[in-house]
Amino acid sequence: MDPITHTFTGLAVKQIGFNRKASIAIVIIASLLPDIDYITRIWGADVLLRYHRGITHGIGALFVFPLLLAFLFKNRCGFWYSYILSFLAFGLHLLFDLTNSYGTRILSPLDFNAYSLDIMFIIEPWLTIPLLISFVAGLINKKRASIIAISAIILVSMVFASRYYLQTEAKRFLKSNIDANIYMVLPIPNDFLTWGYLTQTKEYSELGIVDLFTRRVLVAQRYENKKDPLIDASKENKIVKNFLYFAKTPHAEVVKTDDGSMVIWRELRYALITGERFSVKVKFDKNGNIKQAGFRI
Repeated sequence: MDPITHTFTGLAVKQIGFNRKASIAIVIIASLLPDIDYITRIWGADVLLRYHRGITHGIGALFVFPLLLAFLFKNRCGFWYSYILSFLAFGLHLLFDLTNSYGTRILSPLDFNAYSLDIMFIIEPWLTIPLLISFVAGLINKKRASIIAISAIILVSMVFASRYYLQTEAKRFLKSNIDANIYMVLPIPNDFLTWGYLTQTKEYSELGIVDLFTRRVLVAQRYENKKDPLIDASKENKIVKNFLYFAKTPHAEVVKTDDGSMVIWRELRYALITGERFSVKVKFDKNGNIKQAGFRI
């Protein structure tokens, strides 16, 4: 999720009844602290892609970072008060990130595989707006701030539950129409009844749309699975290695150019997004040597 949603989620937790001094500072810091791994952007977008939502988004960090905040704020709010508040705000950040399709290494450091529920998009007004309204309403009516915050959290929970149910229905409908080995149903921004899908067989990967309102499956793109020595050679590039560490559904194709060839890697989970997001282009000369590699996030 985006930083604004994370911040207002933490503030909703604070408004439930955490009113001691520095409570706002605790929830804001704890709500944003998992994204401290954004510092890896200094070393390149591909490095950020590899390490974002890694160790700082795992169950290990969930216990360690709130402890650090508890020690930091113990003289102002009390150790256990600070720990519980920061644990809730930090934990909700991890939970919200787990709902979207980017992938979160939630079990790190025990397991560094990325997991995702694929029910929400990375930016979701259906979550942000109720939490924002709750915060403003709580400031206006402080006596009922806790009731307002609880109502907002219940509403957000209902959004999660409805998206999970509709995703299940979309996947069931997809399986009744397409025969494949792997089925992924992915969220479309601001739409509950329309879902993107990705199916895979040994021969190809297919992208399309599942429309629960009209009960239709629409094919958008098919990617053939082809082997090529240049694809294997591109895997030795650092940027491609970082990309493949992140990607759940990578696909590569070779394109001929005037001065050689180019291997284009795509993360098919995002291929329905306009543009060439989450893709790597590796340029080869006519002798098969890598000239340049670039990543677009």
